[in-house]
Amino acid sequence: MPDVVCVGESLFVLRPSAAGQSLADAPHFTRGVGGAESNVACSLAASGHPVRWVSRLGTDGFGDHLLRTIAATGVDVSAVHRDPGRPTGLYFRTDGGTGDAEAAGRRAEAVHYRQGSAAAAMAPGSPPHSAWADTRILHLSGVTAALSDSCLRLLRELTARTPGRPLVSFDVNHRPALWARHESRADGGTVLLELARGSDLVFVGEDEAEAAFGITGGPAAIRAALPEPAAVVVKQDARGATLLPASGSVHEPAPQVDVVAPVGAGDAFAAGYLSALLRGLPPAARLRHGHLTAAAALTEPGDMAVPPSRELADRLAALPPAEWAALRLRQGWTRQESPA
Repeated sequence: MPDVVCVGESLFVLRPSAAGQSLADAPHFTRGVGGAESNVACSLAASGHPVRWVSRLGTDGFGDHLLRTIAATGVDVSAVHRDPGRPTGLYFRTDGGTGDAEAAGRRAEAVHYRQGSAAAAMAPGSPPHSAWADTRILHLSGVTAALSDSCLRLLRELTARTPGRPLVSFDVNHRPALWARHESRADGGTVLLELARGSDLVFVGEDEAEAAFGITGGPAAIRAALPEPAAVVVKQDARGATLLPASGSVHEPAPQVDVVAPVGAGDAFAAGYLSALLRGLPPAARLRHGHLTAAAALTEPGDMAVPPSRELADRLAALPPAEWAALRLRQGWTRQESPA
């Protein structure tokens, strides 16, 4: 029985092998795996939780690589359907926008080839309800809703408040470029707010809430617009994150991080938080574990970073406030016994 089932598309990722290169100039690329829900699944599996990823892939070599790579992390991929009539989604990106690339004035590039992908054919009934019926937490993201009309219908079904459903975790993940290509040209912000209100636990960035929902005024205003979920986690970039349950709030600042690449940090935060929630840790510890797992993604170039060991994360999450505030995490910190 999986603790968590994650439903959504994974992409075959290609990025320049040499740091700082543009897509136009790169002669060689390094392959990888990307995708909000599979990122969360792999991080949770690496943290010791039984987790299942539910999706669709093409029968091409890209799909073969994704399936093998995700399964190798310990994720159950038995509910992944292979579609011979549709391709696996592709994603080209650079690491620009941080570190040396930012200093040189280069901007991050990202190009997706996912329209008409195998995952875009997900719909109510495909995958079947049995794929997530036996889980404690069902994790979704707004990316899936933007892939196609059938995917949106699936997300609406999964966030409907039906008796006996698992706890529904929803990461807003607003992607304006995807919504601009949506088959129905739906208003992404309106749809994402609807899906968030049908969920039990919502992750949303403070700036994301302004862009998608037009909500300003900080965590309290976001919570007022989302009264239905049992808890809302508002991510506030380097300032930290705020958890708003039914009443009150808990804020935890983020540690200092030497950012290598920002891709995947939001997914990693959700995975760290969900891991701590499954372990029954208190609210402040859940936020700190989210920050630490996000820091693992921020300090590595790939989309799918290995989280810190449970022992290391527990030790750092238990630091007194002054030591936590002084913590600085650099590339490779997850492989050190006592990162400075």
